[in-house]
Amino acid sequence: MVDTNGPRPEGEAAPGGDGDRRAQLLDAAVDQVAAHGMADLSLRGLGAAIGVSHRMLIHYFGSKEQLLVEIVRLSERRQRDLLSRLRLEPGLSPADAARLLWQQLTDPRLAGQERLFFEICGHALRGRPEAAQFLEGLVNDWLEPLVAAEVAAGADPAVARNRARLGLATVRGLLLDLLATGDRAGVDAAMEEFLRLYYDAK
Repeated sequence: MVDTNGPRPEGEAAPGGDGDRRAQLLDAAVDQVAAHGMADLSLRGLGAAIGVSHRMLIHYFGSKEQLLVEIVRLSERRQRDLLSRLRLEPGLSPADAARLLWQQLTDPRLAGQERLFFEICGHALRGRPEAAQFLEGLVNDWLEPLVAAEVAAGADPAVARNRARLGLATVRGLLLDLLATGDRAGVDAAMEEFLRLYYDAK
């Protein structure tokens, strides 16, 4: 079984290492948000939790919103890296890899992280400058690895892109459903039905 808290994505600095200080602070901020959510988060409170002043966070990230955008970006990258590791796990079917990723995404302890994702999306769609750049990779950053996996399994590239976009949209829609309704059983059942249709259609 793959350790979902295993190796950090390439390019991430390990806390306490010699890597870039900004990367270290961002890494610590993501871990803090993942563990404790976003309720009443302020730069001062986040800084205190990860051992720096809020002024230091402003120095490296410019503003609270820019830091939140970077937290979401890194969280998304970790999710993509987790999916890549799961797909390389011997004996694990693509459907089971998707199930394990779904379990990680819907872990109640990470609900604040998912709320932050949709909050930043809303800010970006309203044109707020710090968040607008987030839209650039919102879909395409996921499509590349998803399409590659489909093509490697024998799918036509055009069909693979359509399937990848459908899968991404479905997962995000069900995540929003879960946050809005709290109906974990219903959302999990819908995901199972989607996986059945998705993989049986191949």
